[in-house]
Amino acid sequence: MSFSRRKFLTLAGTTAAGVTMVSPLEAFYAKVAQGQVATGIGFGSLEPKLPVNAAELANTVVGDLSKEALLALPPGFNYRAISIVGQPMSDGTLVPAGHDGMAAFPGPGNTTILVRNHELSTSLPPNYNYPVSGSPRYSSSALGGTTTLMLGPNREVIKHFASLAGTRTNCAGGLTPWGTWISCEETFSTTTSNGNTVKHGYNFEVIADPNTGLVTPVPLTAMGRFSHEAVAVDPNTGYIYETEDRGDSCFYRFVPAVGRPTSPGQLTEGGNLYALKIRGSSVPVNTTNNPTQGGQLGAIQPGVPMPVEWVAIDNPDPVSENRLGNITAGEVGVRYQAQLKGAAIFFRGEGAWYGNGLVYFVATQAGPPASGSTNGRGNGQVWAYNPSNETLTLLVEAASSGELLDEPDNVTVTPFGDLLLCEDSSDDFQYLVGVNPQGELYQFAKNVLFAGVTNDPAKEAFVGNEFAGACFSPDGRTLFVNIQTPGITFAIWGPWNRKRS
Repeated sequence: MSFSRRKFLTLAGTTAAGVTMVSPLEAFYAKVAQGQVATGIGFGSLEPKLPVNAAELANTVVGDLSKEALLALPPGFNYRAISIVGQPMSDGTLVPAGHDGMAAFPGPGNTTILVRNHELSTSLPPNYNYPVSGSPRYSSSALGGTTTLMLGPNREVIKHFASLAGTRTNCAGGLTPWGTWISCEETFSTTTSNGNTVKHGYNFEVIADPNTGLVTPVPLTAMGRFSHEAVAVDPNTGYIYETEDRGDSCFYRFVPAVGRPTSPGQLTEGGNLYALKIRGSSVPVNTTNNPTQGGQLGAIQPGVPMPVEWVAIDNPDPVSENRLGNITAGEVGVRYQAQLKGAAIFFRGEGAWYGNGLVYFVATQAGPPASGSTNGRGNGQVWAYNPSNETLTLLVEAASSGELLDEPDNVTVTPFGDLLLCEDSSDDFQYLVGVNPQGELYQFAKNVLFAGVTNDPAKEAFVGNEFAGACFSPDGRTLFVNIQTPGITFAIWGPWNRKRS
């Protein structure tokens, strides 16, 4: 991605009078309303550097990385590259490919437990054949799932192993207050397993424990069958919010039958699924602000809370995704059931995270048409749903130029209140982009793996690959994040308390 595309972000708006929005962007609203530029340098300029364990990386599946800068970071920050694709794991299998969504949990003895998705389908390139191995499996044909890592206080791997197998296209997910990871299948498909047809498009629960081994895969059918991306749990109610990666997707709320869950397994008792609707609208509101996606330029103003309500999904487990048909018979897709009742439309809902009393989620290619784009897609939006007053606010809308922010995907809330966005665009370089309490956007990290490679097909496939799975350790001292391909997990630490400018 050229630097010229990253100098500003179009952000605007104010909060409604009398509305308390527990958000790191409150100062931002006032600042932008005064016409001030909302950009900053964050923790400082980014410089490529070697990982602290570079000497250990001489023999990876992608070659010698011992002299390769993998990340560019601000001054004072360091990182370790851990659990790289193809490395042997503690259970005798190899680290799978396709590192994606992830969350961190407190472990015994001051350890950290990471549960990590692997976005794999039913086939892999012959020279990159690293599926999630082992059994029990949900489907013998599906190669995705999760792995679990146990890290010591020194951020080194104590053990790592496969923890969910036989699922498909595990993209993102979300952590729960009761100590589990919900892994989401980003697909609506079927596989054949031992002669039987297996449906995909579900969520699965994985206990964050260093001794689980492979869990028994149980699809959480009541949470809906659709192209799931991520979930975020409101700890006050136990409600689970879900995003959907489709061009005409909806935003969902699952209300567990048990009320507020307190332990693993309770989600299998079912519940009710709903979709968000802009209150007072008689038809589905297209939120994209993009005419090529069915929206209108400027129709949704950033920073202005909109009251919402929720419509019930009558059949959360359909057999097809048709727009029309017999809902009871499962002929109508979940999002189309929702839109028949006026549910709002988002363009490619992706990352989601609960923090600051809000549920943040990303519409990765919404917003005004990107400059030079041949498909008319935008460069992304970040939304915040406030469960305390049932409002939805467009917080961030990337400029058509894509400068500073280009197609955010996963999102997390930092211990110091900032948002941190993982980019996943088609350009050459990907960044972790922060939004601080003053409303300034800054680049925190850059993927520079093989950045200087030219005319080497074996390495060019890895240049500019997406960041994914950003999350912080329970003590707030370490940021964990993945580069999806070739599949590397990083632990990053440094002066988080340093004043950001």
